[in-house]
This record gives sequence, structure tokens and C-alpha cells, in this order.
Amino acid sequence: MTNDKKIWLITGVSRGLGKALAQAVLDQGDIVIGTTRSGKADLSGDANSLKLFELELTEPAQIKQTVEAAYQLHGRLDVIVNNAGYGLLGALEETSDEDIQRVFDVNFFGVVHLIQAVLPYLRQQRSGHLVNLSSIAGLAPMAGSSLYAAAKSAVEGVSQALAQEVEPLGIKVTLVEPGAFRTDFLSDHSIVNSHTKIADYQPTSGKVVQYLADIAGKQLGDPNLGAQAIIKAVESEDPPLHLVLGSDAVKRTRAKIEAMTKNLEAWEAVSKSTDFLDLATVL
Repeated sequence: MTNDKKIWLITGVSRGLGKALAQAVLDQGDIVIGTTRSGKADLSGDANSLKLFELELTEPAQIKQTVEAAYQLHGRLDVIVNNAGYGLLGALEETSDEDIQRVFDVNFFGVVHLIQAVLPYLRQQRSGHLVNLSSIAGLAPMAGSSLYAAAKSAVEGVSQALAQEVEPLGIKVTLVEPGAFRTDFLSDHSIVNSHTKIADYQPTSGKVVQYLADIAGKQLGDPNLGAQAIIKAVESEDPPLHLVLGSDAVKRTRAKIEAMTKNLEAWEAVSKSTDFLDLATVL
């Protein structure tokens, strides 16, 4: 019987935070339907608790077919985790059109297509929880991450609007915004670096890219603890829309909020000066 077990659909379970989350979910007795590009993953779970699908997130038809097959396994989906993705580093001017298209195809359009595929089932159930992996870069970008940050910022905007659209239907949405976690995300498995290098950007984006290379394997975040934090949010009666993970991510988020507040206050008079005078008292 699976009535007392949550059914989790998690993309990108072969490595990193996705793998840690899938294993944590299995360890607590829930059911995982996982996807990878190869259809394989080194996870401990029997045939009743773990099912793996091969999925390429740049193929909308395959996404729809996989979601339908996943739903048919147990007749419902409780938690959908859009985890799969990769990083793109380099100054905006250094980044090729091909790399820009690819990072949006996977990190944004792949997320959108999976959400669109799963929503009919969640609406029918009048339940479900969409967990979309963003990044601290989606909230507080650094130099050298402009296009990766743009894709993650798009996930932020979609998720925040989506949460309002589906709340009356019993569907919840959570954005997970991790900082640096000690996975292989900063390795060649998950990072693409721009091939063009422009010397003028070395003190800005170049410095950040080098910093990220230097901290690989020494990141603050523990993926197993990150997985437990996501599970805690999913099990909460009042789950957060934003789940910032890691002390580094919390620090950058606070700095961003403070900078935006300071900017807003400094330019508030100018911002308000654009209203029609006869309507200014209405707002």
C-alpha cells in the first residue's frame, strides 16, 4: 500500500543535491520516481520504492510522456522536484548564443515544460507540492554568472506567480535557493565555462570564476543536510515560498535586501514623481 507514503518525482537524481534528496526520501520510507539523462543512478531502494526514467529536459514531448508514465505508476504525484540543471560561467559578452540557448533550454524551459505536464494531474488531485530548485544566483547574482542567473531569475518569477495561480487549487510551490554545497556542481560534470576570454573582465567575472574553482570540494553546504531541509519544508503545514539554503546564501540574501531597501529609499521621491497627481491619493 502506498496511501501513507508520499510519491516524489525528482529530476536529476544521479548526483549532487538531487541524489542526496532522493536517497533521504527513500530512507524515510517514501517513494521516489527519479529521472536522469542515462536512466541510471546509484541509489539504494527496491523496485517498490524506486523507479528511474531516462529524461532529456530539452525534449518537451519526452517530458510529457515521462510525467504521464510516472503518474500511472501509483495514480498520484505528491511532490515534484525540479532539480536537474547545470551552471554557466563567464561574462555576458564572453558567452556564445549557443551556450545561452542551452542554459535556458535546460534550466528554465525544462522546468516550465515539466510544470505544465504535471499540473493537470495536480489540479485533478487538488493537491501537490512543486519544489523548484533555483539558486542564490537567482536572488543575488555575482559577476560571471549573468546568464545562469538570468535563467534562475526566470524560475523565480515563474514560481512566484505560479504560487498565486495554484494556491486556490490546493497546490503548493516552494523555491529552493541554495548557496554553495559540497557536490560536484563546480566540476566539469555540471559547469560550462565560456570559451571566449576578454581581459577587461578578468578583475570582475574572471575573479569570481577563479574563486568558484578554488572552493570546489570545500563548499560550506552539506548536501545531506540540504536534503533534510527540503523535506522539512515539504512536510510543513505552512511551507515557505522561498527556502534559502546555507549560511552563505542567507548572507547574500540579506545583503541584497539591504541594498534594495537603501536604493528604494534613496530614489523613492523620484519613483513616486511619475504618478498622475489626481490619482496619487488613491494608492
